[in-house]
Amino acid sequence: MHIEKYQGVIPAFYACYDEKDQISPERVRKLARHLVNKGVKGLYVGGSSGECIYQEKEERMALLEAVMEEIRGECTVIAHVACNNTQESCQLAAHAESLGVDAIASIPPIYFRLPEYAIAAYWNEISNAAPKTDFIIYNIPQLAGVTLTPGLFREMRKNPRVIGVKNSSMPVYDIEIFLREGGRDCVVFNGPDEQFVAGRCGGATGGIGGTYGVMPELYLKMDELIRGGHPEQALPIQHEANAIIEEMCGCHGNMYSVIKAILRLNEGLELGSVRKPMPGLIPEDMPKVEKTAERIRKAIERFAD
Repeated sequence: MHIEKYQGVIPAFYACYDEKDQISPERVRKLARHLVNKGVKGLYVGGSSGECIYQEKEERMALLEAVMEEIRGECTVIAHVACNNTQESCQLAAHAESLGVDAIASIPPIYFRLPEYAIAAYWNEISNAAPKTDFIIYNIPQLAGVTLTPGLFREMRKNPRVIGVKNSSMPVYDIEIFLREGGRDCVVFNGPDEQFVAGRCGGATGGIGGTYGVMPELYLKMDELIRGGHPEQALPIQHEANAIIEEMCGCHGNMYSVIKAILRLNEGLELGSVRKPMPGLIPEDMPKVEKTAERIRKAIERFAD
């Protein structure tokens, strides 16, 4: 396994819709090209930021196909393939492998509280559907309602394709726990964007985050400073990014509708709105969106240019 391809800044890819709320392959390709040209390490496709929970299996396949058509081989691609049933999850996993992704990832089954042996069986079946592809566990207990315990992770590491964890729990200490359990070749991604610096300093191999795509320059600069041994210089950037995140979360519209509006203002990218039942922007949101877009531009000029 080559850990290097999982190091660095990996934006969680956004869903791209047309005016009829259908997946737009053209807009997907434009966003993928935009992010790769910014210099990110990879793309995490089909996760929370991609609104996967509200999409049909075929839509998720079409989106991943468009990403791979545009940037195959230019960066690392991790495809999140979990559905709330094993059959479709396995179909998405096999499809992702057929496209040549570097890894697949999966949250646990949600809603019903399943025992750990059933969760392990679910993940292993998904992994078996993509037998030549690395597998990453997505730990996001605050949304999935299931926590990846050290014992469950230890059990999953018996599967040689399980290379690590995308850890979106808030305690940075969890990163240390998974690294210790996983061993020297284990990959752990920092999930919460608000603790990118803390997570990386805590040992995270890289970061996967939902706000990286709207301000990749800031996260790339933080990563550069951390790699260079100057995490203290990255902290002011982290604090500014956190303030921006708080502003984006302060609108009536869902944060991803805000992000898409900012990308339209700052980058000329049209990605559509968000999939219902997620709320889109309302007119009263726009002054705050425009103010936040300007703040991002100024932060990039200050810290990353």
